[in-house]
Amino acid sequence: MSFVHLHCHSEYSLLDGANRIDDLIARALELEQPALAITDHGNLHAAWEFQEKARKAKLKPIIGMEAYVAPGDRRVKGRPAPGVKPYYHLVLLARDLVGYRNLVKLSSLAYTEGFYAKPRVDRELLAKYSEGLIVSSACLAGEIAVNLDAGNVEGAREAASWYADVFKDRYYLEVQAHDSEGQAKHNAAMIKLGEELNLPLIATNDAHFLTAGDHDAHDILLCIGLGKDYTDQNRMHYDRGLYFKSAPEVRERFPDRPDVLENTLRIADEAGFAFEKKYYVPSFPLPPEVKTENELLVQLARAGAQERYGDELSAEVRERLDYELDVITRTGYAGYFLIVYDFIKAARDLGIPVGPGRGSAAGSLVAYALRITDVCPLQYDLLFERFLNPERVSMPDIDVDFCFERRGEVIEYVRQKYGKESVGQIVTFGTMKSRAAIKDVGRTLGFTPAETDALAKLIPNGPAFSLTVKDAVTQVPEIRKLYGTDERYTRLLDYAIALEGLSRHTGVHAAGVVIAPGPLDEYVPIATVSSKGAGAGSDESVVVTQYDMNCLEKAGMLKMDFLGLTTLTVIRDALDNIQARTGTRPNLDAVDTRDPKTYQMLRAGRTTGVFQFESPLATDMLRAIRCDSFDDLVASNALLRPGPLDAGMHKVYQRRKRGEEPVSYALPELEPILKPTYGVITYQEQVMRLAQTLAGISLAEADVLRKAVGKKDAELIKLELGKFTSKAIARGYDRKIIEELAGQIETFGRYGFNKSHSV
Repeated sequence: MSFVHLHCHSEYSLLDGANRIDDLIARALELEQPALAITDHGNLHAAWEFQEKARKAKLKPIIGMEAYVAPGDRRVKGRPAPGVKPYYHLVLLARDLVGYRNLVKLSSLAYTEGFYAKPRVDRELLAKYSEGLIVSSACLAGEIAVNLDAGNVEGAREAASWYADVFKDRYYLEVQAHDSEGQAKHNAAMIKLGEELNLPLIATNDAHFLTAGDHDAHDILLCIGLGKDYTDQNRMHYDRGLYFKSAPEVRERFPDRPDVLENTLRIADEAGFAFEKKYYVPSFPLPPEVKTENELLVQLARAGAQERYGDELSAEVRERLDYELDVITRTGYAGYFLIVYDFIKAARDLGIPVGPGRGSAAGSLVAYALRITDVCPLQYDLLFERFLNPERVSMPDIDVDFCFERRGEVIEYVRQKYGKESVGQIVTFGTMKSRAAIKDVGRTLGFTPAETDALAKLIPNGPAFSLTVKDAVTQVPEIRKLYGTDERYTRLLDYAIALEGLSRHTGVHAAGVVIAPGPLDEYVPIATVSSKGAGAGSDESVVVTQYDMNCLEKAGMLKMDFLGLTTLTVIRDALDNIQARTGTRPNLDAVDTRDPKTYQMLRAGRTTGVFQFESPLATDMLRAIRCDSFDDLVASNALLRPGPLDAGMHKVYQRRKRGEEPVSYALPELEPILKPTYGVITYQEQVMRLAQTLAGISLAEADVLRKAVGKKDAELIKLELGKFTSKAIARGYDRKIIEELAGQIETFGRYGFNKSHSV
């Protein structure tokens, strides 16, 4: 008989769980367990990532949470008695989609209404959101266990009866297969209570680490979380048995009760649902004379294009505008564009400086017409398909720069317009990176700050080159020597290797904002994160989604970056000073991008305070290429990134610009595409143009190739490059030349940059 872990903690039980999601899934499959539940403390941070990875691995995911339950009203902040914790533990599992939505509600309300030391629900909320949930009594910190431990058998009976009455046949008592102090006695009492009240039982193991051998590393993790020394005998310790056990190991603990294992399989069969694949874009408020978002977008875009280009639009502008509007309206993203247009317009109306554009959105003529961006995509040959591909529809992504000092006003405008309950910021997870892991572990083991600082500084940690602790042990001679000869350092490094990369704490994404069609917690779980040093449940805490940026995107939520850019603030201050001194304010829209004096200044290396170009590397680049055009600036911006720098592409550009190296093209068709960058493939858009020209495919298809190369997915690259090669050869191009170009395109994936963003 098999068994399913229904009470298990991942690293998102922060500084308490040491299990990585990938490792849990792999271990469950290795032990031939058909399903797995992750039940982190008070949150659903792991839920989306877990279900996605588990399904891909053919393991059934069960979404759950170990909730904190207030002993009375969740809104009452305080302990029930001196020295008594203000919460119990309770395991909640989603049986179906309704259960998941209720789990989301409970987790969210625990933060927004019940936070006191921990995010807490209460019986009122549990009764209200009980549908679709399977519930178990949890560990020794559960309400039943606490009452039994205190000798209050009647209190335990009352609690168990209440849960059984609310959750019906979906309520189980837990017995656990480890040797924590009091666990054996508690198991016996639970079995007795179950027989008395006719309640089913399940076996769990409250797994906090993966294998028995991981206990000591987990113990170090606990010390880090509690701020305790490893040698402190009075601190909290976990039993060595709280690992991810096999079915035989669990069965061995309950030889006379096969039902406690069978019930885990029954729950696993019963629980199961697929996350919905939808996009959730709020409706944009329409004026009374307009019937649809599509209609309003078309009106605004056409009027905006005429403001940009004049009343008589050229055929090129008309065709591009019509094409983009067709894609946007057909894919259902008119509302998205209107929302972005509206808050940018509001910012400008409030006198808040807004950037000219960021990311692939600069490739959209509609965005330019709406003044979402100030970059004409036709002038710079920027591609709409790089932004919104009609053949691979996904949520558009428009990031916007605002004056650093006034960014908050724009977010507040959005909150007021769409409702405070519908707008939130986005969680981030600080992880134990190599140097931080060394310092955290060292502090716990009694190393001095000077010792851990010296060791940490030996590990490369730059943007272009960094090492993990594991790699540093073999590749950094000083560390390799310490690891082999000094037992103290060997121990520190081993623990740091075990813990490196685990999530350590939550934070707030510097720019990310999510807007939902209704209350945010009807779509994704939310939490509160400390702001300005305030506690997570305080009035000054920030509401964030429990899912990070990547999971939110996959969950179909409308998220965008509201970036605070100090450069815009500096430019505003400069304009204010000029106006105060001269009485006139320069018009930045009228600045000539061909001004020779500006290029003279840049190639002379006078770049202090110039956005993107004030680093020594950028200054040297502008000198080396004798910068004299906007194209030079765009190319330099793209080439001065870790990938191109490692590949030496900036040096090739420099030599060719100075005429020291000939520029040649394998095929004459490549010249118009690569001439602006002297034959060097610099931009992702060039790869798309190249594929379109040689293989005869659409730009939308070419973008699929671009994405494959960018993802560095070997199988996908092989598939898409194979299509490109065969189609180009079928059109009469030389096989050898095409295969060489395919190799260049694949290599380019290491360093290709988005031209729209660079412009």
